[in-house]
Amino acid sequence: MQATSTHPPISSFLPKDSRHLYCVLIIALACCLLFLLSFYPSSSLPLRSSSFSAADAAADALRTSSLPAPPSFAYFLSGSTNDADRLLRLVLAIYHPKNLYLLHLDLSAPQEQRDRLARDLHAVPAFRSARNVHVLGHADFANPRGSSALASTVHGAAVLLRLSGKWDWFINLGADDYPLVTQDDLLHVFSFLPKDLNFVQHSSYIDWRESRKLKHVIIDPALYLSSKADVFYATQKRDLPNAYRIFTGSSSVILSRKFIEHIILGTDNLPRALLMYYANTPSSHNNYLQTVLCNSPEFNRTIVNDHLHYLRSDSAPKQDQNLPISDILNNLTLSGAAFGSNFYRDDPILNQIDKNVLNRGRRRIVPGGWCLGRGNTDPCGVWGSPDALIPGPGATRLARNVVKLLKNESFHSHQCAWGGSV
Repeated sequence: MQATSTHPPISSFLPKDSRHLYCVLIIALACCLLFLLSFYPSSSLPLRSSSFSAADAAADALRTSSLPAPPSFAYFLSGSTNDADRLLRLVLAIYHPKNLYLLHLDLSAPQEQRDRLARDLHAVPAFRSARNVHVLGHADFANPRGSSALASTVHGAAVLLRLSGKWDWFINLGADDYPLVTQDDLLHVFSFLPKDLNFVQHSSYIDWRESRKLKHVIIDPALYLSSKADVFYATQKRDLPNAYRIFTGSSSVILSRKFIEHIILGTDNLPRALLMYYANTPSSHNNYLQTVLCNSPEFNRTIVNDHLHYLRSDSAPKQDQNLPISDILNNLTLSGAAFGSNFYRDDPILNQIDKNVLNRGRRRIVPGGWCLGRGNTDPCGVWGSPDALIPGPGATRLARNVVKLLKNESFHSHQCAWGGSV
């Protein structure tokens, strides 16, 4: 895997109280990004052009430009029983040789499914060559009703730190997630952003339902039993903590490497103290990372209150029956999100995303600037430079969304706001 840029984040050169200057710099970078993207055509990516010289010229222009070096993402992909095929499809849709991938089928899935997933991944030539796709051998239970799902995520982040020191952001996805932009789009947009930004949906607003839920004391047997068992509740309840403020949100996050190192390797005891507290809290994977971020002075001004996911409602399959497939696809792509969530198994919209958004063939990797194959062969069967990116219209949509988030007048007021809904 190619080394990524080692330049320190912009914020490291600023005084801690230079919040407005930091915001101005982020906005300037974002505007620069949109300006550069305005020169890219709005049509589909020319990745399968029959003109070899035209494609090579575009790649050479990108390689010799003064654009920032692309970053690298560390993906933790998790699923449960019968999700092996969904995880394989997902990793093919988000693959790029600069990234790192760790796939986890929890202990609800039999070992045979885990072995089959490993064999299917090994059968992909690009994965074998780059050696950047891994399956977690020591699987965990991951019950979203308890704290074992949080333990599994922290475990995955720790393994990714051990596997490589060259990635910049951590992204966790489930088997029901799918990309709405190509990796070239995502890498291009993030190459303009400070590497200490964290994209995390969060709120300190605790209504009476959430308060009642958080006061429950639960035991998650997945933390200490080798067989599957659901959580159970203690008879007593506890008050909400007053040593720190509780924040809630979504378990889907994009976290900086610096923050992952903070919770895994750091000397500050807050991440460990909160991990102990959330061990007995229902659905702690929706609260822990938000609470650590917002109660850590080093990180509570690096958070963007959005996780760049388009969340489909639980009733989406029934609603979609009344909509043309083109309208559903437009709703997804026009959101400006990087990923969609809550897709059901064999969802027909995934085929449309592959065809019209990602340009991905069946059981193939999404072609990017690093893919040099031509004709009817697999475009990614021949490699170029992993630093060569060809962003398309998805990059423009994502960049506009990011710019809107960073230019919002309430950008800082939406960061870990206390005492009100954000």
